[in-house]
Amino acid sequence: MEHAARPTAAGARLQRMRRRVRLGHLGVWGAVAAGPIALAVAVATPSTVVRSAPATMSTAVTPAVPASPAGYATVFLQAWLRSRSEAADTAQARLAQSLAPGVELPDTSDAQPEPVSVVAVRTAQQADTAWSVTLAAQYADGQLRYYAVPVIADSDGASFTASAAPSVVVGPAPATTAPSPYTVTVPADGAVSSAAGEFLAAYLTGAGEVDRYLAPGVRLSPVVPAPYTSLEARQVSAIEEAATTEKVPADGTKVRVLAQMEARDHAGTWPLAYELTLKARSGRWEVTELHSGRIPAEGARR
Repeated sequence: MEHAARPTAAGARLQRMRRRVRLGHLGVWGAVAAGPIALAVAVATPSTVVRSAPATMSTAVTPAVPASPAGYATVFLQAWLRSRSEAADTAQARLAQSLAPGVELPDTSDAQPEPVSVVAVRTAQQADTAWSVTLAAQYADGQLRYYAVPVIADSDGASFTASAAPSVVVGPAPATTAPSPYTVTVPADGAVSSAAGEFLAAYLTGAGEVDRYLAPGVRLSPVVPAPYTSLEARQVSAIEEAATTEKVPADGTKVRVLAQMEARDHAGTWPLAYELTLKARSGRWEVTELHSGRIPAEGARR
């Protein structure tokens, strides 16, 4: 006598699911047969289906950046210096009048020289909504003239107006420079001078790979295209005495140097100066930082 095969665990689960589905269908049809009230109860039975919550869209609000009175004064002064009262319909005159309604235009002749460039050099806030902007106007003959432009703003600082005609003023005096910390003279034939010169040659002329002169972890790309054809060290000075030794000192020794170079291109020679930090490793000096305007090289180890 053959015996029926016992159902597996998976088969048993499948049979139970089928029974629940049949019972569910019978319940709904039974509710339909029983009338509207039973149908409403059947429909109101909680469903086992999980519905995802509707996605909410959030809009990032970028905070407004206050406008600059220096930029506004620069545009106004450029237009004003290029305007004439007898030619108020020109583009520059209309621009100046739109930026400063009520301010008179210069009464000059056609021969009046126009500035080559206008640059803001100082901004002084005199009240919550009032500034005085000092600007330098440079002319083709090398003359430099300074102007002060009063600028007022609305309460939000988003709109400006030049409230009066510019006035000629004395420019800011040159600042007194502090004594240089690079007081140690580095031998021209020393290891530090050689490392600095070779690195800068690769950086500015494409002579060799820059990476070979960098410490591990330091990343710095050469200037492309190379602006100079050759480079020569004029003088290398340091802060630390360790830069003057003939032999490279122990690993980890750091020196900070100022390399004054002479670069050449098709137009002539150019004096350049670079501040570098070098670190001793495995008997050689490696560049860890290049300070061009006091900006360290990316990834430099401090």
